[in-house]
Amino acid sequence: MAKSDLAQFDGLITDVGAGGLYKVQLEKNKAEVSAKLCGKMRRYNIQVVLGDRVTVGFSPQDLKTGLIIYRYR
Repeated sequence: MAKSDLAQFDGLITDVGAGGLYKVQLEKNKAEVSAKLCGKMRRYNIQVVLGDRVTVGFSPQDLKTGLIIYRYR
């Protein structure tokens, strides 16, 4: 799926789990969802830590899990 096809929301990392899973609290509606790193973030070894602001992309079919596609500086 292309990056432009994803619904994108900003959020904050609240928990770092094992296996590359993160809990993200969305800014818009304060919902907490699980997310994992997208392929390019894994490829270029971009580190995401607790408290980082990120952009999470969601597929229209699955709104419970998302992909972290951008980490703000």
